[in-house]
Amino acid sequence: MVQSDKKILAAMPKLNSQRVAMLLEEVIGCRWTISVLGAVAKGVRRPGALEKHIEGISAKVLSDRLRQFTRAGIFERVPFPEIPPRVEYRLTAFGQKFLRLLQEVEKLQAELNGESKKVSRATRDK
Repeated sequence: MVQSDKKILAAMPKLNSQRVAMLLEEVIGCRWTISVLGAVAKGVRRPGALEKHIEGISAKVLSDRLRQFTRAGIFERVPFPEIPPRVEYRLTAFGQKFLRLLQEVEKLQAELNGESKKVSRATRDK
C-alpha cells in the first residue's frame, strides 16, 4: 500500500460515509458528471463556456448538474453584480477531494480496460 493510500484510509472514518455514498450514487449515475467536473477543474467556469466546451450537453442538463454540485458542496456559485448577470462556478475544497475520488475511479477503469485487452489478446493468440 502506498503512503497516499494510507492517508486516504486514515481520513475515511472522519467522513460522513452516508453523504459520500449518496454523492457517489447521484454523481456517477449521470454520464455528464466527469465532463462537467473536469471542465471546471481545468478553469472553464461560466455556464455558456461549459456548454460550448462539453460537446453534446444540453443547457438543461448542464444547469441541473451545476445546481446539484452546488447543493452538494462540490461547486461554489460566484455571482457578479453586473448587467447582464454573470455567474462562475469553482471547485470547493470538498469538490477538489471529490474530484480526486472520481479520478481514482477513472484510473481503475483504465486498468480494467488494459486487463481486458490483455485477456482478449491472450485468447486470440491461442
